[in-house]
Amino acid sequence: MPTKKKVEKSTVYPVLPLRNMVMAPHIITPLLVGRKGSVEAVEKAFLGDKKIICVTQHFDYENDQEPYVKDLYRIGTIANTLQIFRLPDNNIRLLVEGISRVKIKRFYKKKGTISASFEYHDKLMDKPSTENEALYRTFKKVFLEYLRLNKNIPEEAIVSLNEITKPDEFFYFVLANVNANDTFKQAMLEIDTLEVSTKKMLQFLNKEIEILKLENRIDDKVKKKLTKTQREYYLTEQLRIIQRELGVGSDEKEDLLDFKKRIQQANLSEEARKKAEEEFKRLTRISQHSPEFSVIHTYLNWILDLPWEEPKMDQGISLVKARKVLDRDHYGLQKVKERITEYLAVLRLANEIKGQILCFVGPPGVGKTSLGKSIAEATGRKFVRLSLGGVRDEAEIRGHRRTYIGALPGVIIQSLKKAGTKNPLIMMDEIDKLSRDFRGDPASALLEVLDPEQNFGFRDHYLDFGFDLSQVMFITTANSLNSIPQPLIDRMEIIRLPGYTMYDKYHIADKHLIPKLKKEYTLSGKFDVKFRKDVVEAIIRSYTREAGVRDLERNLSKVIRKVVKEHIELSEEIEKKTDQESTEQLPDCYKITPTQLSKYLGVPRLLYSEVNREKAVGIVTGLAWTQYGGETLQIESVKMKGSGKVKLTGKLGETMQESAQAAHSYCREHFRDYDIAENFYSNTDIHLHIPEGAIPKDGPSAGIGIVTSFLSVLVDKPVRADIAMTGEITLSGRVLPIGGLEEKLIAAKRANLKNVIIPQKNEPELTEISSEVKKGLNIVLVSTIKEVLDIAFEEPNTGK
Repeated sequence: MPTKKKVEKSTVYPVLPLRNMVMAPHIITPLLVGRKGSVEAVEKAFLGDKKIICVTQHFDYENDQEPYVKDLYRIGTIANTLQIFRLPDNNIRLLVEGISRVKIKRFYKKKGTISASFEYHDKLMDKPSTENEALYRTFKKVFLEYLRLNKNIPEEAIVSLNEITKPDEFFYFVLANVNANDTFKQAMLEIDTLEVSTKKMLQFLNKEIEILKLENRIDDKVKKKLTKTQREYYLTEQLRIIQRELGVGSDEKEDLLDFKKRIQQANLSEEARKKAEEEFKRLTRISQHSPEFSVIHTYLNWILDLPWEEPKMDQGISLVKARKVLDRDHYGLQKVKERITEYLAVLRLANEIKGQILCFVGPPGVGKTSLGKSIAEATGRKFVRLSLGGVRDEAEIRGHRRTYIGALPGVIIQSLKKAGTKNPLIMMDEIDKLSRDFRGDPASALLEVLDPEQNFGFRDHYLDFGFDLSQVMFITTANSLNSIPQPLIDRMEIIRLPGYTMYDKYHIADKHLIPKLKKEYTLSGKFDVKFRKDVVEAIIRSYTREAGVRDLERNLSKVIRKVVKEHIELSEEIEKKTDQESTEQLPDCYKITPTQLSKYLGVPRLLYSEVNREKAVGIVTGLAWTQYGGETLQIESVKMKGSGKVKLTGKLGETMQESAQAAHSYCREHFRDYDIAENFYSNTDIHLHIPEGAIPKDGPSAGIGIVTSFLSVLVDKPVRADIAMTGEITLSGRVLPIGGLEEKLIAAKRANLKNVIIPQKNEPELTEISSEVKKGLNIVLVSTIKEVLDIAFEEPNTGK
């Protein structure tokens, strides 16, 4: 590797310390010299052979202090002084041209003037190669891109660039003109190899280019935005002048005047009025073509469209009228109706809504939503229904903040605007179907809405001021309380709506559904469709499985539609006949019989569980509660040789599995009482199965049924087929109370089971169950397993 290096041992030249700059070889640079020692060094060099060593000092001193030798770098540039010009203030303006890179061997200082001995130390250059040529071209290309983006490089420097042909001279040109600090430039000057220093400079330039591009993009955006804003302002002002000259623009003024008048006349709260007046002032100062104009315009409309006037309350809420409306729209539900009339009586007396929020809980189709409509009619309130099923964003309750595009108030404020009054009845359907995700918990937002102690100042995020909800009557509905947070349940009074009995469903169909469908299909005056009682009961029993009446209504509607179709087809056939003597006439009434149901509705689906009708060993009929109402439960057990294991099948839940384990333990503890072999638990396996295995089953109320089934197979005694039972057991043999008693009794009655065994502790609930449900049932109260077995087995138990 060739080196261009020559040493002059006796040569000592003056040193010019440089502040805040680095002198590069082959570059002509103007300098301003002011310090005394530097001025003397320049004069000495100019009087001699005009050569001077330019070396950068580590840092700048205050008050033009002369630098110390230790503060000077050891690598610098020897230069020729081309011109010297003394200024009136004794400073010197100097023009120098760098000659070569030098390395200081020793500094000398005499009377403040620094000189140094040195050796030439040009950068080492590799032999010409393809790789070096590619590096040089890339370096030049990148620097030209840097010059294009950097507007601070003088044009004279760019012109002189075309005259440079040598790689080292090009590098020094870049070093002199690049926008970098002195430390970086000195580091680049001190690198001995041209290839290494070129690569490092190339990295620096690439980074600077990215920064310059980003700066230029930002500058362009700012300039465009300013230009666009100025242009819009100019055009807007021109448009205003033109409209004023032509008499156009009166609509905008009328709109603003209308807003001002409405704000003055509205009975706004103090906070709302302050907010409205502030936004109105902003609106008057904004151009109609500005995007913010429409945002404020919409906001003011929402404020002024809300009901601010105090509603005129009906002081004479008639309980007789309320009861009549409830009886007209709903059959049965006596307990529910009684609670509603109590609620209305308190409302009439206090003339305010303070107190619990009603929550109707029951299976689908039992009339929860329609009860709300009836209450609204009875109290003379506007009715608004909200469906909360699937709501997962808190903003749907509280509204979106106006910073979002397309923001709107929440469903509560929207409902008030829709109702047009401060005291509507708002029914929140499916409150148990609320969801939650990263956007918040809607159920938590409802805590304030449904709390009478807080909702007088409900703050919607969009309105951003308090709104009084204390006069709103809130009613919620749910199918189950399991998914509702406990704090929300605490704010509501729960009213449970049980499923309808067969008797109830028949009367609902006869008095409500069938007349409603006839009116809907406009049968009046044309022909009639009549359903016998046994037909309606057959539809209920064989084609529906529900606690409510929605599926019943669908099936009745299906029958009527098919009858209408038959009637129209028969009418068209009669019209086509040309025989004038034909006496065939259309029937005035179609009477539906049970045999016609398969024609209209298809094969009976037998949706309810079949019960065992003959006495059998190990088979017991239990009772269960589901969201569709009560159900019968077939409990089956068999024994086999084994090692005392209990096998459980039928998709049983954890609680029901524990009941089976408790039943087995009871049998082991009391084996002597029932003449069971002492070692049965070590050589006999029991398999418990509850049919319809695809349906999950859980709960403790099948406990007495499981014990009865186990003991039946162990003592080989059949269980009576005309009884159903429900009750939780303990290891000591006591029977504990259960829930869903009314629904379970309805299930037993539907299955035509006359005898029902229930826990003694459920006796108080019997007084609240309608006589229609209890009619025809022999309800037996028990407190121990022994009492259950005495009834369940064909013969009384002879155990000890």
